[in-house]
Amino acid sequence: MPIAYLPDLRLHYRDDGPKHAPALVLVHALGTDLTIWDAVCAALPDTLRVIRYDLRGHGQSDVPSGPYTMGAMVRDAERLLEHLGLKDVAFCGLSIGGLVAQGIAVKRLDLVRSLILSNTAARIGHESLWDKRIEAARTQGHSAMVKASLERWFPRQDLAQPHIQRIKDILERTSPEGYIAAMEAIRGTDFYTPTSGLRLPTLGIGAVNDASTPPDLVRETTELVPGSEFTLIRRAGHLPCADQPETYARVLTDFLNATGHLS
Repeated sequence: MPIAYLPDLRLHYRDDGPKHAPALVLVHALGTDLTIWDAVCAALPDTLRVIRYDLRGHGQSDVPSGPYTMGAMVRDAERLLEHLGLKDVAFCGLSIGGLVAQGIAVKRLDLVRSLILSNTAARIGHESLWDKRIEAARTQGHSAMVKASLERWFPRQDLAQPHIQRIKDILERTSPEGYIAAMEAIRGTDFYTPTSGLRLPTLGIGAVNDASTPPDLVRETTELVPGSEFTLIRRAGHLPCADQPETYARVLTDFLNATGHLS
């Protein structure tokens, strides 16, 4: 189990593929962990180095006391890349992972060659919405949070499907304290102005049935970056990497080829 031992934090990560190959970093959604990418990774080219990790408060990474800030979560990604000696990566973030992606591109453009913003936004929701969700998580308990997340992420789907049950299991294993602390980081984040200053190859990925970050919101954020592209995945909700992993992998691969990352 690879662990990056940072001065104040242990981050669990996976590092697959040839070590001298071009690198792709994948950052998961709120309340999940790096295993949401398993099916996508299986469909990616074997000439790619794929790095994924558990955010602080999630998976097998440490759960520091909250609240978290987005600055700290971006710094975690920065330190992991430095720990692995990586530069010029393609950085893909989904949901809260997309906020981390925007943050590290703004802070350390020397580390990031291209950006994939999946099911995310420059600002996700508003403070009063997150206040309500944080309060509900504290008063109604973790199981209520899991149920609400599944209903929001997979609308109009049978929640008994195996891939959704796998996400349910991940959510149930997530530390309630880490989940709440990460929601507090989202609540305080607005990257509209910093992201509009970015100049690098950028792909936005939205999903037709995403009730958390609707496609128009993802498109609006993507278009803050001049020359960016946007792709819409059908028959998918907030986690298209789980709903349509083969399609998701193909979208990533096409973008990496088009930007010369895999050439």
